[in-house]
Amino acid sequence: MLRKELAAQTEAELKAAAVRVFERVGYLNTKITDITAEAGRATGSFYKHFASKEALLEALMADLLAEGDASAEMAGHGTDFRDREAVRWHVAAFWHTYRRHHVVMLALQQAALVSDTFAERSRDLLAPDLGHIADHLAGLALPGDPLVCASLFGTTISAFATSWLSANRPDLGRELSDDEAIDTLTGFLHAGLGGLNSFSRTP
Repeated sequence: MLRKELAAQTEAELKAAAVRVFERVGYLNTKITDITAEAGRATGSFYKHFASKEALLEALMADLLAEGDASAEMAGHGTDFRDREAVRWHVAAFWHTYRRHHVVMLALQQAALVSDTFAERSRDLLAPDLGHIADHLAGLALPGDPLVCASLFGTTISAFATSWLSANRPDLGRELSDDEAIDTLTGFLHAGLGGLNSFSRTP
């Protein structure tokens, strides 16, 4: 048990070190030796836990998905997107996850841009979540296939979060609060996916 605990601790330290290095220099510029130096570990120890930098990033992604699965068990998780509050719950969950883990989110985007294999693996890992959202869209007058609309839902939130949480917006001359961002996204997606007439609007 002690050996397993030590191995788990080393793995956690390598992940945390990787996130710090990604934040400083970006995922694409990070070397494995940068991660091990940051963690205070020998380079060889990295390969006892991860086959590559991409494998470490995949493990970080798996952690995020597990966090999302846990949040889905919390109170307030509505499953019918005809209800505006159900849409808002999902938007808020993603927004706050992105804020907490924006470094990993950006690293995932960068990795997918340069590696078709990683992009495909990411799509495979996200497929259950895509199906989850598609199920919530049942009963709506959708503008397209449920899985396509579910993809649009996730892509819209992700792109908006990337724009506002990963960079300053001096072009707009203002800041955006979490509540305003979540409410704006909710209104846009709630109206757009089913049409204004398909929803019972809340004040």
